[in-house]
Amino acid sequence: MTSWLQNPLRTLADVERFENEVPVGERLPGDGIYDVFVHAEKAHRDRTAITMVMTGADDEQARRVTYGELAGLVRRAANFFQGLGGDGVGVAYMLPTLVETHAVLWGAEIAGYAVPINFLLQPDAIRELVEASEAKVLVTLGPHPQLDIWEKALELKRLKPDLTLVRVSPPGTPEHPDALDFGAGLMAQPGDRLTFEAVRRGGDIAAYFHTGGTTGYPKLAGHSHRGQMTAAFGCVALMNLGPDDVVVGALPMFHVAGTILLGLGLFLCGAELVILSPAGLRNPVMVRRFWKICERYRITVAGGVPTSIGALTEVPLDGADLSTVRASLTGSASLPTAVREAFEELTGTPLKEIYGMTEASGLIACNPFEGEGGDGSVGLRLPYTELTVRRIEPDGSPGEPCGPDEVGIVTIGGPTVSPGYRAGHHDAGTFQDGVLNSGDLGYLDAEGRLHITGRSKDLIIRSGHNIDPLMIENALQRHPAVAMAAAVGLPDAYAGELPMCYVQLLPGARASEAELRSFAESTIDERPAWPKALKIVDEIPITAVGKIFKPALREDAARTKVLSILEGHGLAGKVEATTGGRRRIHVDVTLETAQAEDVERLEQALGAFLFESTVTRLSAG
Repeated sequence: MTSWLQNPLRTLADVERFENEVPVGERLPGDGIYDVFVHAEKAHRDRTAITMVMTGADDEQARRVTYGELAGLVRRAANFFQGLGGDGVGVAYMLPTLVETHAVLWGAEIAGYAVPINFLLQPDAIRELVEASEAKVLVTLGPHPQLDIWEKALELKRLKPDLTLVRVSPPGTPEHPDALDFGAGLMAQPGDRLTFEAVRRGGDIAAYFHTGGTTGYPKLAGHSHRGQMTAAFGCVALMNLGPDDVVVGALPMFHVAGTILLGLGLFLCGAELVILSPAGLRNPVMVRRFWKICERYRITVAGGVPTSIGALTEVPLDGADLSTVRASLTGSASLPTAVREAFEELTGTPLKEIYGMTEASGLIACNPFEGEGGDGSVGLRLPYTELTVRRIEPDGSPGEPCGPDEVGIVTIGGPTVSPGYRAGHHDAGTFQDGVLNSGDLGYLDAEGRLHITGRSKDLIIRSGHNIDPLMIENALQRHPAVAMAAAVGLPDAYAGELPMCYVQLLPGARASEAELRSFAESTIDERPAWPKALKIVDEIPITAVGKIFKPALREDAARTKVLSILEGHGLAGKVEATTGGRRRIHVDVTLETAQAEDVERLEQALGAFLFESTVTRLSAG
């Protein structure tokens, strides 16, 4: 395989050398997203940019789009949007992963700014995002037998008549009086040039990505053209990706990793993106056919979020030839050691973790593809990205830099850091003087690799989906019987964490757990945030200053989970959970009258979780 970099990056010293040789601006094809597609068209015109797999069948004739064709689609989309809304138009979209979604995203960033929206949200939440972003155009999927995106878009159009609705649908779909046809709009525009001069670039806002919960005024983090390009380039450099690479694309395009890495990054280096159906690895067919797809399309880089990685380890290779796969990727949430080991044993290739945040243009650190080691870490900082772990001050703010292996708050600087939230009042505590406080706890080892140990912001991460506990708590505290609610992550072998809520009732009030769960589901917009478990307690622990003390609740959640595992294995024993260690929670299990094989069996079961654990036995019984 032809190496993209003559001297691949393997160590932090390599990254520092790489930065000192040439400024980032000289490594990029220009200072705007449009320059990426102009360069790719010239350098790789007839090479495949995107392959769209719909069924994964052995005889499927997948749709292939060359770099020349992709550049034309992006130009047409930019011209179309500028014609609809003028210079700097805001274009929101609710779309699954399609070739057309790439045209929409990059065309919108060139003409104005894009607003990717999770189409699984409820209509009221979507309306809040459109209004907060001040988008004038909404691009959406036409009627679909399984998805209700179109129905949500029509409801939004009814509530906001001035919103221009654009529909992506198959040719021949009957016209709708409230929507413009995206395909027809593209064909009415030239694909060989832009029809306007005010092309966005440099420090201009390219997109606003939604981050955090949906309660209150939505948080929309801004991305600049320079930030997106620097982040995408830095990650591609650490992975040493190039024109000979064929990379699986299985993340949604309202997700920063699904757009910046598995999109812009690949287009920067001329690699091929293979989209695994509009639903990615949420499509069970793609999971079942994954290894055969890797063989057929000669995939060089596979991967997915940790939950998908876990599901893939359960799929037998069935003779699939994986000789072209040189590495796999995972990120968005913590990866249990047992899952990584099972995946690497199955594929015979390393599984590399990446780390990113919406507020840092999506990407912060990555394990180099050509480097050795790094298991359990999220890798080295990206080239041209500043990363510092800082001691926690008494008020919770970042202080002086930590030493090696010392846990502190992870902070990020450099051109990838977001210019801030669209609503500036959200910036406090997150952005200060161009430095991003990630809210994550971690440490740098002696080789400069970053290890994430926890989150100071208490987010619950379910299968890579960030859930704001305040969203759950606010919903339940609207119930007339509830005095206080506190949401934490319940350990889960598949999703990493699931939402669990502790509820304290008002004196004399009565309510069942089933009633409260039903109430929460009726008032929380994001389905992944619905409490998977709910526990009514006499008192929720609070600190001396009246704040909810969540470490005690996390310990109880971990203890509850492990006790259920013991019961499932027909074992009895004592379970203690304590806050601390490099994985935030440590669970000690002492088994009663157990055999050595019981200890081994339980250790294997607990290895699938993100907490640390120790298993001992009182006697052989």
